[in-house]
Amino acid sequence: QVQLEDSGGGLVQAGDSLRLSCAASGRTFIGYAMAWFRQAPGKDRELVAVISVSGRNTHYTDSVEGRFTISRDIAKNTAYLQMNSLQPEATAVYYCAATLIFERHSTPLIGYDSWGQGTPLTVSS
Repeated sequence: QVQLEDSGGGLVQAGDSLRLSCAASGRTFIGYAMAWFRQAPGKDRELVAVISVSGRNTHYTDSVEGRFTISRDIAKNTAYLQMNSLQPEATAVYYCAATLIFERHSTPLIGYDSWGQGTPLTVSS
């Protein structure tokens, strides 16, 4: 498994932008689909965004489509989540995740077995 360390959360105001980072170590994350999940207080963890191994395909949950962008930098072994026009409902702990997958262009919604420790985001109104 790859080890993941996510970072970049904090306290922002509604309308602000923020970028989360997910640094992989232990082995290259080539061959891994990457994703961001979040868990708001009192709610289940939900999938936010996925990027394929190739980086060509992405998937977003409806509530962030058009405002959030997931990306990956192979050279830096890092994945990112750019979040724009943040709203209070985005307040949650954000987790990056990875899964080793054969299909390079697939965006899996389940099956993630490597997780970051979580980075908290609070969006004030």
